[in-house]
Amino acid sequence: MRWQKYNGESIRSTIFDAVEEVIKREDALGNKLKVYIGTDSQVKRGIIDFATVIVFLREHKGGFMFIQRDKRHHRMSIKERMLLEVQKSIDIAYQLCPLLEKYKVDLEVHADINTNPNFQSNVALKEAMGYIMGMGFVFKAKPESFASTNCANKQVQ
Repeated sequence: MRWQKYNGESIRSTIFDAVEEVIKREDALGNKLKVYIGTDSQVKRGIIDFATVIVFLREHKGGFMFIQRDKRHHRMSIKERMLLEVQKSIDIAYQLCPLLEKYKVDLEVHADINTNPNFQSNVALKEAMGYIMGMGFVFKAKPESFASTNCANKQVQ
């Protein structure tokens, strides 16, 4: 699956190399980065659109993101879809982990799961939290999960 920048430009290198290039560039400019990874999905006419984002925030200087889109054509429960979103985010976080550790860049994994039990997505909260934290990542859910809830969400609407 291919990654692209927010402006639609394709990333031609591996995501690992593209992220390393960003870290080096921002470091050379004196910017301190933090990385947030999240995935959201939308069901439309039986097709599930997924968007995974890597959000780079510069301390006090804004940010930008990389996006990867995917489609699934089979039905799944809300819990299965929420956990697949988490898996997509974990997969990318795991790939980037050695790089982020090398350059001492903080990482959070955001899940588009509501902490309020009155919402359907809450059925996957415990499993998602256990999965993300069990992999050693910082976990955020709604309302603090802006990477998935806002950034990725805008890519699947």
